[in-house]
Amino acid sequence: MKRKQFLWYLWGLIALAAGIALDQWTKFLAATYLKGEADIVLIKDVFCLHYLENRGAAFGIFQGQKTFFIITTLLLLAAALYFYIRLPYTKRFTAFRVCTVLVAAGGIGNMIDRLCNNYVTDFFYFELIDFPVFNVADIYVVLAMCLFCYLAFFYFKEEDYQYFTFRKKQSGQPQKEQE
Repeated sequence: MKRKQFLWYLWGLIALAAGIALDQWTKFLAATYLKGEADIVLIKDVFCLHYLENRGAAFGIFQGQKTFFIITTLLLLAAALYFYIRLPYTKRFTAFRVCTVLVAAGGIGNMIDRLCNNYVTDFFYFELIDFPVFNVADIYVVLAMCLFCYLAFFYFKEEDYQYFTFRKKQSGQPQKEQE
């Protein structure tokens, strides 16, 4: 393994561990200080901390479908790992690597909850728009998807997508990145 490749893997593992740790720590704090307590209002009628044990997904769909969530999470983690490994080790693809790490950290964070508690701890609530209660792992996944959409529509060029296929790499190297 080349040094540059090793450093990307090391960065990815450290970022993944830090993301999972932050998610689990915030859920621990929510369970410790919010469970069974009144909401903590941060901005009146707009945003509060509200403890919720979510046995489904957003908007209450798929309640009690633990096996479905575990399988789906494992498939998403496999895809994130595939892309992380497959991408060139250049600055051009750093943002996409960040997306894969965020998706993985969010997926693993919520999977840990499902495996250990049979529910996901949610605690952020936007009252103003009655948005479903969510957590740090959910934020990771949403940010990753927003960043990915931006990259897909405004940053990557057609030739960049060759790394996202299952085809074997050509014997010739792709064009060098433009910085």
